[in-house]
Amino acid sequence: MRGGLVGAATAFCVFVGGAGQAGAVGRAEDVGAYRVAPGAIAVRGSGGGADAPLLKAGAGTYTDSLKPGERKYYNVELDAQSSAYVSAVAAPAPGTSMGLRDGIDVSLQAADGTSCGAVRHRSFLSAGGAYPVADYAERIVKAGGACGAAGVYRFVVERGDAGGGDGSAVPVELKYTAEPPQKGEADGPTAPGTWSSQAPSKLPPGEGEPVVGGTGFNDAAELRAGVWKDELRPGETRFYRVSVDAGEQLFADAEFGPVPTSGPYVVSGVRLGLNNAARGYVMNKTGPYQGKPTTVSLATPPAAYGSGNGGEAARGMRFAGWYYLQVSLNPKVRQATRDGRVPVTLRVDVAGARRAEQGFGKTQGGGVGGELVAAGARKNERMRVIGYAGIGTGSALLVGLGAWALIARRRDG
Repeated sequence: MRGGLVGAATAFCVFVGGAGQAGAVGRAEDVGAYRVAPGAIAVRGSGGGADAPLLKAGAGTYTDSLKPGERKYYNVELDAQSSAYVSAVAAPAPGTSMGLRDGIDVSLQAADGTSCGAVRHRSFLSAGGAYPVADYAERIVKAGGACGAAGVYRFVVERGDAGGGDGSAVPVELKYTAEPPQKGEADGPTAPGTWSSQAPSKLPPGEGEPVVGGTGFNDAAELRAGVWKDELRPGETRFYRVSVDAGEQLFADAEFGPVPTSGPYVVSGVRLGLNNAARGYVMNKTGPYQGKPTTVSLATPPAAYGSGNGGEAARGMRFAGWYYLQVSLNPKVRQATRDGRVPVTLRVDVAGARRAEQGFGKTQGGGVGGELVAAGARKNERMRVIGYAGIGTGSALLVGLGAWALIARRRDG
């Protein structure tokens, strides 16, 4: 990829794609477009690093846009104690067809261009529909870590090649969150361990309560453990948030119901994704759909402060706080539905982590060091907020939390 992302942006409360965009299967007025936070500030990223706008920690969200192959720079001020997470959400118009090499890269650099960590790549997943994608670049303060000095750093967002897809600029939402250091975060011990990928019991049964998912992170519908029912239109993505405390695992099934159809078999017709409190990527699951019942499932490592050495999912589960489920329906499913809507049942459970010997689905993971400090009540009661709702300490004390790797499943993105 290695393109660029961003362009001029307007602080609309809704990212609206033009109805006539090339490759669009549905119109923005038919399917809800991504809704940014009220009062989002419009900025224009610099194309060369000079005169880059300053993103302030905890100051709300910012908006910009990116053309294919474009790279943009933004400045952030980091102190020498706090961990920093700078995120980008890129939201193509619902139903848009994107190029196979299109997507965004996010990274954090020192003023001299030295990288503060890995470049994170997120694909628009055009094979499964043009979904909103999000991730952050981070600076974790720890002994010997990169970019530990206080100063001005550059957040870089790039967009890939739109070849074969929509070449329009993509709206982008930006957010900078700084988090004070946590006890044991920097140099806690690393202890390997195994953790169960099975819920302690079957996910909640029943028909479920009605819910209407949000269009994005800012208006995501809150879910408790239980069963919930929604409906999606082809090309649509809906967001839901679930509170997860330190030491807890999230388990979720998205059951896509039957519809009258004579349409094609869509290989990546349905999707269930997950991002953390700072909008960092955790995992993404897809499945086929042809009008018959299909279930997509996910199970996470325990949420915890730690080094995140157990892979992408462990990295993504480093917080206690809100976790954002995303349920998507491929725009190609439009050809397989007669009434234009597909029923979805969400079965959600949150449970304390168990070692693998306590349950099935044993998975060996790498070590995740760190000490989880009890500093909040369970769930969203009195949850500490850092920068914006979601990042906070949990309510369980865990020492030497073992990392957890997911059972090999197909993962896009």
